[in-house]
Amino acid sequence: MPSTPGPTVRRRRLGAELRRLREAVELTVDEAGDHIHRSGPTISRMEAGQFRFVPRNVAELLDLYGVTDEDQRQALLALAKESRKPAWWHSYGDIVPRWFQIYIGLEAEASTVATFESLLVPGLLQTADYARAVIRAASPAMPAAEIDRAVELRLTRQKVLTNDPPLDLWAIMDEAAIRRHVGGPDTMRRQLDRLIALSEQPGITIQVVPFAAGAHAGMISNFTLLGFPDTDGAPETVYIEAPTGSLYLEKPAEVRRYDAWMNQLRGLARDPDGTRVLLDAARKEM
Repeated sequence: MPSTPGPTVRRRRLGAELRRLREAVELTVDEAGDHIHRSGPTISRMEAGQFRFVPRNVAELLDLYGVTDEDQRQALLALAKESRKPAWWHSYGDIVPRWFQIYIGLEAEASTVATFESLLVPGLLQTADYARAVIRAASPAMPAAEIDRAVELRLTRQKVLTNDPPLDLWAIMDEAAIRRHVGGPDTMRRQLDRLIALSEQPGITIQVVPFAAGAHAGMISNFTLLGFPDTDGAPETVYIEAPTGSLYLEKPAEVRRYDAWMNQLRGLARDPDGTRVLLDAARKEM
């Protein structure tokens, strides 16, 4: 997997700039859509960076928004062209739904990821055997060859942990995630060994919320906060996954709420040293 950014952040940057330009001239998404023979919801998807830009449409929108500076136009049109280049994960498009491809793109280009999982070890920390067991349980009818490719994709995603610069990952799990025998005791022991080893790697923080902590905000939902280089790694997007889709939250108030919940979980969880003790104890009990 290349360390250079893919198209996802470029689409987000272009979309944000198009939204700023539209709002500056006080046009609605429906009015902008009418100008390029697209719907208002399509304009909203463009502005959210969830649409494959057509440079001609971008040029037409720039005309509508009164952008005449040639340098500005060329810079935005270049973003539109670059955003159309396929990223490495597109070759897995036959086994990965579109809504998850968007997340892979964000994850690949993020500088910080903070994630909470209540029942599973996060994908970026999974061993191959653990990942295989999870994928097989979720999709029992999936052919073996497709399971192999899904595992390969998950392991390839993990290269963000060794990029230059590497991703700054903060992973918090409920104790249930380290106690459940996914794939059997041997698979789980190897998974716990990996968690212990990764917890000592610079840039990776792993915490476990013990059962004794009682009720906590993470019981409502798993969630992931992503920050990007152009925002100094500050949380900018919240990703929430469901079995058949996903939700992306980007309004500052929504992001702040989830950031506050993440901070609550950091306080409830064992610190990294205490987490390693808990992981080792769970391993010995397998």
